[in-house]
Amino acid sequence: MRPANYTLYQNDLPLDLDFSDHIAIDTETMGLNPLRDRLCLVQICSGDGHAHLVQIQPNDTYPNLINLLNDKKKKKIFHYARFDLAMIHNNLNVQCNNIYCTKIASKLARTYTDKHGLKDLCKELLNVEISKQKQSSDWGNKNLSEDQLKYAASDVLYLHEIMNKLNDILNREDRMILAEKCFEFLSTRVYLDLQGWGEPDIFSH
Repeated sequence: MRPANYTLYQNDLPLDLDFSDHIAIDTETMGLNPLRDRLCLVQICSGDGHAHLVQIQPNDTYPNLINLLNDKKKKKIFHYARFDLAMIHNNLNVQCNNIYCTKIASKLARTYTDKHGLKDLCKELLNVEISKQKQSSDWGNKNLSEDQLKYAASDVLYLHEIMNKLNDILNREDRMILAEKCFEFLSTRVYLDLQGWGEPDIFSH
């Protein structure tokens, strides 16, 4: 694993931070139910090897973070965007646009495998080993451990490179347009989830 360089912000992103046109985003939460569990941390990276971590507290406001997430000009790269978008929408009242999801891209591009987790993509595409040991831990704690913060940072540090590798395959296999249509549908899929239509799948028989 590469060194996880990060900066932690307790309140909001500084106003003078300059992010690139492509930003990687991830979230850490108290659980996996967007209707029940709260958002605890938002991680952002411009692809420069440094992660910006914003700790989210109940009832606080984050105008600079929200403005960044609302910026339609910036491509927002997620891994499993469906979950992160639901958490962001439910906790920060932001509906992100201009989305790229590396999990969806992987499923469309890497049809030779059923392994589409971030750890799998880092290993195969970048020859990088990352640890998921701290994935299940108390992210609501105000005093996050260094191991937690390093883990959180690692979740966004590789997404730009993974996106580029997956795009090479999608273009080669003539599936890029299909991927883009799936990304565009994500906002509708998230809306269905937040309205209670996560399961059963209304597209099934």
